[in-house]
Order: sequence, then structure tokens, then C-alpha cells
Amino acid sequence: MAAVLACGEGSFLTHLSAGALYGICGERPDRIEVGIRRTYLVGSPELRVRRRPLLPSQDVGVLHGIPITSPVRTMIDLATEQGPITLLRSINEADKLSVIPADHLRVELEAYAGQPGVKVLRNLLDKDTFVLSDEELERLFLPLARGVGLALPQTKIWLNGYEVDFFWPDLKLVVETDGLRYHRTPSAQARDLERDQAHTAAGFTRLRFSHWQVKHEPAYVQGILSSTATRLSRIHT
Repeated sequence: MAAVLACGEGSFLTHLSAGALYGICGERPDRIEVGIRRTYLVGSPELRVRRRPLLPSQDVGVLHGIPITSPVRTMIDLATEQGPITLLRSINEADKLSVIPADHLRVELEAYAGQPGVKVLRNLLDKDTFVLSDEELERLFLPLARGVGLALPQTKIWLNGYEVDFFWPDLKLVVETDGLRYHRTPSAQARDLERDQAHTAAGFTRLRFSHWQVKHEPAYVQGILSSTATRLSRIHT
């Protein structure tokens, strides 16, 4: 708050400092980023002051008593500076902490079309390329499996020469998830085929769900899991 007050009326936290206050990214340890709408005359090595006179009023709010860019504006600002992996982590953290759900962010971006950072966010939030972190994926997927009566699976183990995401040994069921399925290179697609063939040859059933399905189509995922588990339980018990 002191940094914002030092920059005068109308200033606000922005970029990484805003993201850090929301809890969705780390902050630069040596500098606080503050946005202003007017000329700032007093310099400080601890501040990075960004002149943003044209920022709409709806893009600035208050969090814990501190003026700050809105969740959507903060995500757009982060997209201009973070790499894809770090930005994905911020998207997932914003969703998990209810700062802004990923599907809401995707819709809100329509009002910011053409602005720097928006295209990057849209690509990452595309239905066919949406990626959850491993931690977030397990947090969302495991309750779906438990909800249809499946026991806790083994996770991230090697099976038939390949690492698999989830495995139920009693059912010989392998479940894998893929956030970039439709953008794989030819060599990666060939490896997917070899993986499928290795599991099939060993007598295993393999299911694949996209990260988007796990996040946004849980009922569909549970329906497939339930019918598959029912069929396999008759075979293997």
C-alpha cells in the first residue's frame, strides 16, 4: 500500500505486483510495479512506475484496501511478460483461487480483442490446447474417478515402456490426459500410436481425456469412466 500511496492519487498495483497480490504469480523481489494516470516526478529504485493514462476505470479495482488492476487486466498484462509455461501456471492459479475462472477469462477477453497479450491468452485457453498443471489435473480428476466408485489409482508410473498418468491395476485400465493433442508434431503422434499399441498388446484398456474435458466436461468424463469400469470389472473379477 505504501508504494501506491507514494505515487499519489489514482495509482494502483499492476503487472507482476498485481498478480502477486492476487496470489497467482511471483513478484519481482526488488521492485514493486505501480500504474499511474499522470506524470510521476519522484523516482525510486524500489518502484517501477508505468504510465497508463488511458486505462479504463473498470480495469482498476481494490483488493485488501489496495488499488489494483482487475483480474482480467492483470492476466492480459502478465501475458505480455510471462512465458507460456509460467502464464499457464498463473491461469490455473487464478482459476483455483477463484480470482477468475478460466472459462470466464476466455469470455471476458472478447472485450479486449487486439490488445497486446490477448492473442497469447486466447491460444492458451483454446479448447483443444488448454493445459492444467499436474497438481491441478490430479485435484480435478481424482474426485471424478472416486465419484464413480473407482479406487485411488497409481499415478505417473511406467507401464509397458511408457509413463502413464493414472493406472488401475485390478482393472488393467490406463487413463491419460492430453492438453495439446491436436497440436502434436508427426513424431509425437507416431509415439502416441506406439503407446496405444503397446498397452493394447499387453491386454490393457486405455482411455484418453483432454484437460478441457476434465475441467469443463466432468459429467462426460464420469460417464465414460463408469461404463468402462463396469465392463472391465466383469472381465477381471
